[in-house]
Amino acid sequence: MWNILEKEGLALPPKPIYGKIPNFKGAFKASKILAETYVFRKAKTIKIDPDSPLRHIRKIALLQGKTVVMPTPRLHKGFAIVEPNTNVLRKANFASTIRGAMVLGKIINNPYDLPEVDLFIVGCVAVSQVNGVRLGKGGGFGDLEYAILLEAGKIDSNIPIAALVHDVQVLKYPLPKDAHDVPVDLIVTPSRKTSVIKRVSRPKGIICEKLSEEHSKLTIVKKLGKC
Repeated sequence: MWNILEKEGLALPPKPIYGKIPNFKGAFKASKILAETYVFRKAKTIKIDPDSPLRHIRKIALLQGKTVVMPTPRLHKGFAIVEPNTNVLRKANFASTIRGAMVLGKIINNPYDLPEVDLFIVGCVAVSQVNGVRLGKGGGFGDLEYAILLEAGKIDSNIPIAALVHDVQVLKYPLPKDAHDVPVDLIVTPSRKTSVIKRVSRPKGIICEKLSEEHSKLTIVKKLGKC
């Protein structure tokens, strides 16, 4: 998929895109389409991943008065909670960046202190339109974020999850699912929004035996007291 995006001239900086959730041409247009959906409009607090193609939707969310919950890179500091206050709105461009969210937001590393979340917005390397299974960078942090919030009672297992990707990243066949994988419900691209045909089930919480050594050492995981 990284090769396809590069070969077709669809990849945008930061480069190289290999090993990253890739930024792509049309990410702003896809963000505007997502912002018009019912699940986005009704949400008050949204978990939006820190990936580059999601910067536009983080800014839109803040400008529309929504609280953004952004995981810090590799969850080393937990989550940055960015409230749409006067200072943040005045600096919305900066606030929508990773650094800006961490400077202007409140860093929370205890899962029980996080706000309740209404919607997840995630980036992907690829995602299946058939069963909603997504492929990320391979670190498992997106799935871990879901498990943390679920265990802490900040979401329920049927929270709507939207993937924001380019059209070429949408696969028309099912992807295999592991026990910890968290499938999406909605896929939004620069040309359309598409509901997943038959989303597979989600995990019921954190799966201790699936945690990597890096995951196990995270403060936010230790504070759950589950593993």
